[in-house]
Amino acid sequence: MSTRPKYKLAALLAAIAIVTTACTPEVAIAADAVRRPAATEFGQGPRASVNGLYTVTLQPAQALRLRQLQTVPVQVLDAQGRPVENATFRVDGGMPEHGHGLPTQPRVTRALGNGIYEIEGVRFSMGGWWELKLAIDSPAGADRVTFNLGL
Repeated sequence: MSTRPKYKLAALLAAIAIVTTACTPEVAIAADAVRRPAATEFGQGPRASVNGLYTVTLQPAQALRLRQLQTVPVQVLDAQGRPVENATFRVDGGMPEHGHGLPTQPRVTRALGNGIYEIEGVRFSMGGWWELKLAIDSPAGADRVTFNLGL
């Protein structure tokens, strides 16, 4: 028997192993249960927070990029349109259709004034629908907002 068919079989088996481990049944089931938001729900804002305490806008200096660490400024205004100072944040997110989170642990590292804060360590590892979720707490109260991003 020639060694060439053995190599073809080995390559085929390796490809099957990669595909089956990358897309487990759990991920496929999770993706089926996820509702992709309407196109109007995508973008960098402004977005109202869930309870209406804040209006939040992502303000990157350039377009968000794939596979690169980046810093993303975010502006937070209160319900009356005034800049929110002294806020604290939790940053989360991921790819709902793939069932995984962000590949990094971004965090707000400093306030720039006028309700603008820097989120450092943002990275999107592949193209597709991403969620960037911010939990915001300030003297005005605790609330959250989700940005749906198509990259």
